[in-house]
Amino acid sequence: MNADLSLEFLRVVEQAAIACAHTMGLGDRHKSDQVAVEAMRRVMDTVPIDGTIVIGEGERDEAPMLFIGEKVGLAHARNRAGAPSDYPQVDIAVDPLEGTNLCATGAANAIAVLAASNRGGLLHAPDLYMEKLVVGPSSKDAVDLDAPPADNLKAIARSLGRKVEDLVVIVLDRPRHEKLTADIRASGARIRLIGDGDLSAGIAAAVVGSGVHAVMGIGGAPEGVLTAAAMRCLNGEILARLVINKPEHEARCRAMGITDFKKVYRARDLAPGESIIFAATGVTDGTLMRGVRFFGDGTRTGSIIMQNDPHQIRFVDSIHVAPAKDVKIHF
Repeated sequence: MNADLSLEFLRVVEQAAIACAHTMGLGDRHKSDQVAVEAMRRVMDTVPIDGTIVIGEGERDEAPMLFIGEKVGLAHARNRAGAPSDYPQVDIAVDPLEGTNLCATGAANAIAVLAASNRGGLLHAPDLYMEKLVVGPSSKDAVDLDAPPADNLKAIARSLGRKVEDLVVIVLDRPRHEKLTADIRASGARIRLIGDGDLSAGIAAAVVGSGVHAVMGIGGAPEGVLTAAAMRCLNGEILARLVINKPEHEARCRAMGITDFKKVYRARDLAPGESIIFAATGVTDGTLMRGVRFFGDGTRTGSIIMQNDPHQIRFVDSIHVAPAKDVKIHF
């Protein structure tokens, strides 16, 4: 993969974000997700790749588009017409709308996101829960997934040269996190509870100046892989372990080639690819990106595009100009 592909993937997330932004605040989370998926799928088929969805909207029988194992990209669009292809083979993890409830209610930090890597570069994670601990570059070697929250927070504070009381930890607001929340508060650290969107929270934790120092708790495994791809580009870290407490969970893991059910994964385990591209566009205003804004002559989007080879991070402010006479560009 190369830098040109990063701009192609930027188009994919931009159009997905624009599509679901039209549904923002309407209270229909399923509609928001549907239009995001449809837009992402449509634009993905114009990207010059031989792509395979390794993390998507579900299994083949559960999702009409962007299901796990689906072939995408210009190679397959042309193959359907009988033309041969020599496009690069790329594995892709997508979340066309991370934060469907956030979009439906107009809350902050809804994003359209994807990660891409060379074939085999992203873990085929089952759609299960995962214990997660996400930190930035300064703290990545100081924390332990099995350590008490207070110990990890002391280690993060030391690595940042701060007091524990200065730290902000993001936790999903769920009943399962009652003890975790109590432990963090007992340590003296501050908590920002969120309704959805632990992926965007994880990205913020790895960016200096975001005001977020860690993400803790249990969330989706697919989002964990996407977070890991971002960490590979941001030099942050995610420590994670699948939550497997039913026989059917074990069966799903084995079907995806996972046999060590106690393994603690790091970013390089979840996203081992040597060439990784991560792209996200804000749907609603968030910590790092503004949401989609509509004006009379077009649409404005805020995105982040990251790569580890070459290693670069770009914040992209795009104006999508409407096809009309006398167009006015707004600053």
